[in-house]
Amino acid sequence: MRPPRGLTPCAVAMVSIIAVGAVGAALPLGGSTGARQNDRSSFKVIGYYSLRAATTADPASVPFNQLTHVNLSFLNPTPAGEYTQNLAALATFVAAAHASGVKVLASIGGGGDHSYYHALLADDRRPAFIDRLVGLAVEHQLDGIDVDLEGGDIGASYEPFVLELGQALRRHGKLMTSAIAVFYKDQLTDRALAQYDFVNIMSYDHTGPWRPERPGPHSTFEHAVEALEYFGATRKIPRERMVLGVPFYGYGYGPEPSSPAVTMTYKDIVATFPGADQADEWKMPGGKTIYYNGIPTIRRKTGLAMEKASGIMIWQILGDAANDLSLLGAINEMAYGTRAR
Repeated sequence: MRPPRGLTPCAVAMVSIIAVGAVGAALPLGGSTGARQNDRSSFKVIGYYSLRAATTADPASVPFNQLTHVNLSFLNPTPAGEYTQNLAALATFVAAAHASGVKVLASIGGGGDHSYYHALLADDRRPAFIDRLVGLAVEHQLDGIDVDLEGGDIGASYEPFVLELGQALRRHGKLMTSAIAVFYKDQLTDRALAQYDFVNIMSYDHTGPWRPERPGPHSTFEHAVEALEYFGATRKIPRERMVLGVPFYGYGYGPEPSSPAVTMTYKDIVATFPGADQADEWKMPGGKTIYYNGIPTIRRKTGLAMEKASGIMIWQILGDAANDLSLLGAINEMAYGTRAR
């Protein structure tokens, strides 16, 4: 879900500071319409969840009642194209999700290097790989596949792969979605983007530990506005097919430029620093500053998504805190007027 390290983000379509401020100021608590949604079919809440953790998770510990979709990360094969995970162990998780009306997709790829996909998606191997992937979705009662191929994993075969995978999945009534970002926007063709039922726009990781020379916020409200503006206005993706991605983690830098950066889940941030849930940055002992999204910004981004998109995507659910400190709870309260069904 995170951009490949070392890539310089491409230029994105910009909006003025005045426009950004106007969007934020115009959003009432229930979004642009002034009224919260009454059902979850009109506003998605999508959470990424570790595939490995899902094989052993107690379903009672998973907040299915606050989600519409779960993307299991990651269903990646060996370089030879074989799947070695014990997917039969997902049965309890998938059944519990379905009992709550939640769809479960398996996500392939993820941030980092998965160069073996270039060979698997080549003309001579692509049909067999698609058959195997769709077969797993059908066998294990998954609701679809999420394509999270990023940066260097996107090659000449990406578009035909997406076309053929989408056709194969729809023959079985399955969804095909994708995680995308402005960082590699020029690698994503309009034809490929048009195949997805919806896209999850990763509006985070504008900087990070791989870029210690650029400390600071990695996922601002302005970043979210710019991403939705680009994919909506420039790439013409309808709002009902766009979902805004938000982070449940932060990065800390300092006190010196040469000091190693740290990564913390939101859960650990608020457990360590009381009051941090109401801020987006926090001074840590020893001189570091950590940057993340607290409750006010997550609420504001949810309002933006209610106006400009059709849902919120979370990387990742296991990074959330509990009870009144929960970001997922804040999203639900903003979108539906309640923290649970």
